[in-house]
Amino acid sequence: MRILYAAIDQTVPAAHGGSVHVRSVAEGLAALGHDVHVLASPGDGAFPPGRVAWVSMPPPLGSRRLRLLRSGAVLRAARALRPDVVIERYYNFGGEGLLAARRLGALAVLEVNAPVIDHPGSAKQWLDRLLIAQPLRRWRDWQCRVADLIVTPSARILPDHVPPSRVLQTEWGADTDAFRRGATGAVPFARATGDTIVVFVGAFRAWHGAHHLVDAMKQLRARGRHDIKAVLIGNGPELPRVRGAADGVPGIIFTGALPHAGVPACLAAADVGVAPFDLTAHPTLAREFHWSPLKIFEYMSTGLPVVVPRIERLAHVVRDGLEGLLYDAADPRGLASALERLTDATLRAELGTAARSRAVEHFSWNSHCRALDHALRAAREHAHPDRH
Repeated sequence: MRILYAAIDQTVPAAHGGSVHVRSVAEGLAALGHDVHVLASPGDGAFPPGRVAWVSMPPPLGSRRLRLLRSGAVLRAARALRPDVVIERYYNFGGEGLLAARRLGALAVLEVNAPVIDHPGSAKQWLDRLLIAQPLRRWRDWQCRVADLIVTPSARILPDHVPPSRVLQTEWGADTDAFRRGATGAVPFARATGDTIVVFVGAFRAWHGAHHLVDAMKQLRARGRHDIKAVLIGNGPELPRVRGAADGVPGIIFTGALPHAGVPACLAAADVGVAPFDLTAHPTLAREFHWSPLKIFEYMSTGLPVVVPRIERLAHVVRDGLEGLLYDAADPRGLASALERLTDATLRAELGTAARSRAVEHFSWNSHCRALDHALRAAREHAHPDRH
């Protein structure tokens, strides 16, 4: 199939999750034999070489809120390609890919990574009420109605009127070839004999909870555990706060942002992966944890046992005592105690081996793209022409 993937507000290449997602899906579908063309913003360097055709098309002024103004350009690109499928990354102020699919009679696919529904008290709900006619809700509903297929990690963030038959609920994934035990490359930290290296990778936003890892390290030092070291990889708005909290605490290393291609070697040099999400800092996530966190899949793929708070969605990914340890986020000592348990090398090896197996079977980009390929073929067979 010829596939046009409209992701114009995503920069490629880049280290953030959206960029990794777009590149991985595009390359995964191309590897399955599809002719994939991607509309994206140019990122850090040239577009990746390979089977995917990358087209530079950033949103006006670099703002995703102005994405819809690129509707004409997206339609022209679609007319030139004559795609069988148009995939668009959902955004409330988007819809340019769906409009093109509707005009050309192509299969319309909406990739939903954020809530379409309004949660009580949300900014979108407040604005809709102010505008009385609720244009934001009506536009979101239109996008969901015209989509032949919606791909999402959680169907609970979709409107009730979307029939389950048009939803592919699936997690995102990891490159299980790149993220593996023994991955080599530059590693910006060292270890001493007997160390247990705990790693965090993230964009340092409040709800990523990196400050909780620093708090846990302080508790471990107070317990006399100097053999547990923490490596925090990434950059973001919370980094100064987290650095400040870590000031004077030995054994905490900040690497700054790294190219995504450099992360596998860093994870392979660590022992434990941590994702200490703080849902109190993100009311929407607290109501429904809709994320499909790439870091967790990449930890697992590398063969690291994973430590996460006990959240319903995450408990289905990382099973407590099987692929990692879950802790009670309400217990201020929970994270530190879980990390201390994982100084047991035998336990780490057992959990890490199981984590790797689970990632390869269920949470790889390869498995994601195979499921998407199957859903695209089924949707093409059952699409209703009158909806276009």
